[in-house]
Amino acid sequence: MPNQERGSSDRGKRKIRTGVVVSSKMDKTAVVEVERTFRHPFYGKVVRATRKFKAHDEKNECAAGDLVEIMETRPLSRDKRWRVVRIVGKGKISAHELPKKKEEKVDTAAQPITGGG
Repeated sequence: MPNQERGSSDRGKRKIRTGVVVSSKMDKTAVVEVERTFRHPFYGKVVRATRKFKAHDEKNECAAGDLVEIMETRPLSRDKRWRVVRIVGKGKISAHELPKKKEEKVDTAAQPITGGG
């Protein structure tokens, strides 16, 4: 390999996505939600689709709400195939705009019924 940078041609073929960190509670792992829009092939309506990727964060720099760029890489664990390349924006998304967990149902049968009349 005379005068060629090793890996530069390989890295050009890797997928790069930009998304929001929704969880960084795991050690050296961030869950990144990537949103994409596309036109429906038959109906023509613009559809929004989101997908979550587990990305390797070597220095644990990511926090929930950060806008990050991730790159495809070799398998690092059972479900980690992406790594964080750079943090585009720190805390751009506030906590209330992040996807919510499913709320617990309130049991109405346990509450006493009062007569109104």
